[in-house]
Amino acid sequence: MTISNPTPLRLYLIRHGETEWSLSGQHTGVKDIPLTARGEAEARELAQRLRDIPFAHVLTSPLKRARRTCELAALNPTPEIEPDLVEWNYGDYEGQRSEEILQTQPGWNIFHDGGPNGENPTQVSDRADRLIARLRTLKGNVALFTHGHFGRVMAVRWIGIPVATGQHFQLDTASLSKFGYDPHHRKVPVIMMWNSNSPAGFESRTTRAIDRWENEGGEIPDQPQQLSDCKLP
Repeated sequence: MTISNPTPLRLYLIRHGETEWSLSGQHTGVKDIPLTARGEAEARELAQRLRDIPFAHVLTSPLKRARRTCELAALNPTPEIEPDLVEWNYGDYEGQRSEEILQTQPGWNIFHDGGPNGENPTQVSDRADRLIARLRTLKGNVALFTHGHFGRVMAVRWIGIPVATGQHFQLDTASLSKFGYDPHHRKVPVIMMWNSNSPAGFESRTTRAIDRWENEGGEIPDQPQQLSDCKLP
């Protein structure tokens, strides 16, 4: 990595688009699965959101779902593969849903317990810290194409809090988050924006969730809670 821009460091963390397993709720760590057609459409929407941002560096996880999202986002300069952006290794729990794991391991939580024969929270935290230390030597806008659980670890470690708190940070597919520093306290790292989705992407995810709920016998409330999306400054 090289310093190529004199402006302050800003990290744009981007989760990959939808996959079959992100849609079904299966834990997807090192399993290298592709985007769905909708996931590719989500990635193209990201291109519209990011096109006016001058990036000094574009880094992506080596897994194809992140690399394809990065490719479709069509950013400059040429993307670099960053192995430390890979998803949490779930080990024996790869491909399983949380409800399946909880049947045999009551109380299990990836942020506390990790995955057997995969990565534990300390290992993932150390990986994020290692990457963050390198990123802090850069300047300018840096795009990071990564994954759901590791993206949450990056967020909490950027602001110096324990990995376990990552369980409280929702991170949707094809979402955009932004990390930087407090302009009045330039050594204080902050999360400037979190889990921002395009209106089209948010609507499609909400519609699919409602469809699944209705198909499973749910009922739509008369006055659903109004949700608003974060906007990119």
